[in-house]
Amino acid sequence: MSGPATLIIALHGTRHRPGTEFAEQLRAAVSAELPGVPVELGWVDIHDELLAETVQRFERSVIVPAFLAAGYHVEHDVRDAVAASGGRAVATDHVGPDLVRAIGDRLLAAGPLGDAVVLAAIGSKRPGATAEVHAAARRLSQLVGRPVEPGFIYASEPTLEAAAEKLRAQGHLTLSVATHALAPGLYQRHTAALGVPTVADPIGTHPLLVSAIVGRYATAALAQAA
Repeated sequence: MSGPATLIIALHGTRHRPGTEFAEQLRAAVSAELPGVPVELGWVDIHDELLAETVQRFERSVIVPAFLAAGYHVEHDVRDAVAASGGRAVATDHVGPDLVRAIGDRLLAAGPLGDAVVLAAIGSKRPGATAEVHAAARRLSQLVGRPVEPGFIYASEPTLEAAAEKLRAQGHLTLSVATHALAPGLYQRHTAALGVPTVADPIGTHPLLVSAIVGRYATAALAQAA
């Protein structure tokens, strides 16, 4: 084997310019921590070249799924790409479990913290992915010392609006929104529509995301080379 395995950061895919800019910024930040390692982006949706095709270009690769929960893309698209590689690619766990503190950091940086927090997530039809968001809400509540209710934009319950209504019914009149997402996107229209004064930015290129990707790559690449 010659040279290090290529790191492929697996992302959902987007035509939203801030989202593609985030992806390139993330690749640059990860590359800076892994000198000499080729770092590529692999898309599971929307783009012309998808992950299963990307892995064909490399002798050896490690796919790190940059997803906050193990929904359809992690459970199927990433696994299918590994299978399509003919043994030349491996995949790590997704990064989500490492990033609750990063969500909390963005929330605390957004402005005054309300009496309670809605954790805004995209949503998934996969019960396991929904359970991960609920677990993240519990951990975030411990971090920030406020009640945290998850709210979903797509596929899951409760909706953002229902989560906010539940908290207000409990007497929490001043709310903040934490963002369970890596990159900017059209979902932000929904969080803005809640009309609360403090809405956190997505995780972006937070150091914890970069370190989660780097750490997963290093462990998997070592095992792959053994």
